[in-house]
Amino acid sequence: MTINRSWKTPLAIVVCGGIIMGLSLGVRHVMGLFLLPMTGDRGWSREDFALAMALQNLVWGLLMPFAGMIADKFGSAKVLLAGCVTYAAGLYLMAHSASSLGLLLTCGVMIGAALSATSFGTVYGALSRLVAPERRGWALGLAGAVGGLGQFAMVPAAQIFISDFGWLIALVILGGVLLAASPLSSALAERHDSLPAERKEQSMREALAEAFSHKGFWLLNLGFLACGFQLAFIAGHLPAYLMDKGMNGRHAVIALSLIALANIAGTYYSGVLGMKYRRKHLLAYNYLTRSVAIAAFVVLPLNEWTLYGFSLVMGLLWLGTAPLTNGLVSQVFGVKYLTTLFGFVFVGHQVGGFMGAWLGGVVFDVTGSYDLVWLGAIVLGLVAAALHFPIDDRQLSRLQAA
Repeated sequence: MTINRSWKTPLAIVVCGGIIMGLSLGVRHVMGLFLLPMTGDRGWSREDFALAMALQNLVWGLLMPFAGMIADKFGSAKVLLAGCVTYAAGLYLMAHSASSLGLLLTCGVMIGAALSATSFGTVYGALSRLVAPERRGWALGLAGAVGGLGQFAMVPAAQIFISDFGWLIALVILGGVLLAASPLSSALAERHDSLPAERKEQSMREALAEAFSHKGFWLLNLGFLACGFQLAFIAGHLPAYLMDKGMNGRHAVIALSLIALANIAGTYYSGVLGMKYRRKHLLAYNYLTRSVAIAAFVVLPLNEWTLYGFSLVMGLLWLGTAPLTNGLVSQVFGVKYLTTLFGFVFVGHQVGGFMGAWLGGVVFDVTGSYDLVWLGAIVLGLVAAALHFPIDDRQLSRLQAA
């Protein structure tokens, strides 16, 4: 029986991938809203919650290369489906965690594993192979924008669920949403007989050896650490930081919503600009601007104007690094093992995410302030900007010959 695949247009593929990615990252984006109510009810410290979030980031990063290997070998659709189911189960069990160990295993390990299968690497890797090369920047940018829209919608939705039903039921509802979205993974099923010729010319072992011997690959990895640190710290601790400063939950929800809203435009245009300008320069300017924005936010008096201005600027820069970094990896190394290679680059991002989420809780418990963590975010952004300029972004001679 012949299956009609006419509905799988490039736009449909991009939108389906973007929705899954948006829900996956959106739930992660609102975890900070659960910090105070969950720790208050369970009697945990902020460090307990921060450690679970930090472990989530670390597991996400460490497992992403392996999720990429499975996706490159067996197809992204299977990995996305398994990730959605695991995510839903992790949220349900997180809601019923009775100890800090249970929180580590569910919020940390299970959801971290699910994120490795449902976020940038798997979706962008599939799109890079399913969409024509000349439309790749558009596809990555649009998928990121759709994902950003999902994150934006998730912030008020999560707050409404928490207010109306309590944090426990809110987590269960979010798990149900991930489960309901799992059939969309079928749109990203790949036909291996139509993949580029480079697939037949290089083994995965050879691809890894080639990438690991390239200095630019490691500079990308190190630079991505700053991105992970900044995003994990802000998403996980900004609500508590604002409440410590005398603001309320409404301000935190609006701030996270503005970040997600601005991220829609920022991610889309990052992908599009990556087709016109050198991606390594765009990444460097992204990190430099982030550091300036964070410094201004910390130094200026905290009020609604400075908070919302900071949120909009950070949102424009939020996930724009992902399509640019992914595009740079495919530009240099090709798309054959893109999901695997981007997964290894993303390890740096998640090591930074672990540090940002965990140190936020540790530093606050020790000093009663987040000031040192904000300073670390500024310094790391400046270092990341400097690391991107010397990257050799020329296509490998092997691909030029092909």
